[in-house]
Amino acid sequence: MLSIYNTLSRTKEVFKPIEPGKVKMYVCGMTVYDYCHLGHARVMIVFDMVVRWLRASGYDVNYVRNITDIDDKIITRALENQEPIAALTQRFIDAMHADAKTLNLLSPDHEPRATHYIAQMQGLIGRLIEREMAYQGDDGDVNYAVRQFPSYGKLSGKSIDELQAGERVAISGGKRDPLDFVLWKSAKTEEPADTRWASPWGEGRPGWHIECSAMSCELLGQHFDIHGGGADLQFPHHENEIAQSEGAMFGSGSVDQPFVRYWMHNGHIRVNHEKMSKSLGNFFLIRDVLAQFDPEVVRFFMLKAHYRSPINYSDHQLKDARTGLTRLYTALSELPTIPSNKVDPAWKDRFAQAMNDDFNTPEALAVLFELVTESHKTQDIERKHELLNTLHHLGSTIGLLYQSPQQFLQSGTPKVGLSPEQIEERIMARQAAKQVKNFASADAIRQQLLDEGVILEDKPGGQTIWRRA
Repeated sequence: MLSIYNTLSRTKEVFKPIEPGKVKMYVCGMTVYDYCHLGHARVMIVFDMVVRWLRASGYDVNYVRNITDIDDKIITRALENQEPIAALTQRFIDAMHADAKTLNLLSPDHEPRATHYIAQMQGLIGRLIEREMAYQGDDGDVNYAVRQFPSYGKLSGKSIDELQAGERVAISGGKRDPLDFVLWKSAKTEEPADTRWASPWGEGRPGWHIECSAMSCELLGQHFDIHGGGADLQFPHHENEIAQSEGAMFGSGSVDQPFVRYWMHNGHIRVNHEKMSKSLGNFFLIRDVLAQFDPEVVRFFMLKAHYRSPINYSDHQLKDARTGLTRLYTALSELPTIPSNKVDPAWKDRFAQAMNDDFNTPEALAVLFELVTESHKTQDIERKHELLNTLHHLGSTIGLLYQSPQQFLQSGTPKVGLSPEQIEERIMARQAAKQVKNFASADAIRQQLLDEGVILEDKPGGQTIWRRA
């Protein structure tokens, strides 16, 4: 039975979908004004793992991950580049899709773009104004009146009084209260035409928070099962989503069924124990990391930690992840070309027990390594193949072990080191030396390859296989 840590209740709860057998899940996606970094990769990989496991558990999952394609940062970058908004955002959407494909991520069932849901956003804003939970200020902006939603703060654990006590910013623009947040931004005369839309409140564009409420409700309904995102979105973004969504649908009173049943947040990636972010300048682009490491190594690195825990990034951590994956793939290299379909039910149950405990991937990976150890102990070939087939099957349920062992073991840093053709040439030269009993030369070639990070393994029948260290 699956349990999920619910940020809303701050407890681990047994997962009960609104509709039996079906899961509706929304994840906050990227703001597309630049290339994706490893922080974005963690969000995508974590919730890709969640979707895979839910589907492997028999659920019919409707997975939505949005794209923010209108935003202050996007406008600033487009003006700097002197290019249209649509050209800028499409370029980085294409780059994001390329990164996702390389990381072996499942495509979401729906990938809504904010600019395609302006009418739905305006509909929500209109209902909030009708309920006197939003107002248009003197500067033309439409703002949400936070104090009109008494349960504001229930996701983050922050009360309105605490927020007010900590507020040191003077009321600016047309806001009546410093806690209020913008729903619709009035267009400025200096802003390009492609940054504004007509509305009952004058030309302008949506605020960031209203985008996700409109897209999620349109595609998944007024109540859905799981809403995910990075820990940094818990407040204020997700808190504001709850306030504006429940305010528009149900008013200021309490509701029997919340807007979202389970809120999930993944931990930060840190560099030298500081959060990775563009504002700090300590971020690493996905494409730059993939120029040095196999994409599956990056995925394995992410899954080695529990999704709610912060993880520290370094080349050493990724090298350690490659070592772990190498052990799994080296074991799988002993499988026949056509593996059996037999899966050991006891090991499958142990793996499921770990995954059903709030997607505990560190414990699930420990099961995979124990499977490898068990496969080494047995002398029964049929039993060994069953264990290794179980290893492959279980890894695949969370998006691992999708390459052939040879493909992974012989992959290395792109454009670094010997090519496969060069390695094969040296292996042939070593075999020729052995045939004329020039063992000193053969040993020298083996050592040269080892110095280049290539490990040779001689098999019965004169065959030599190789892998990168």
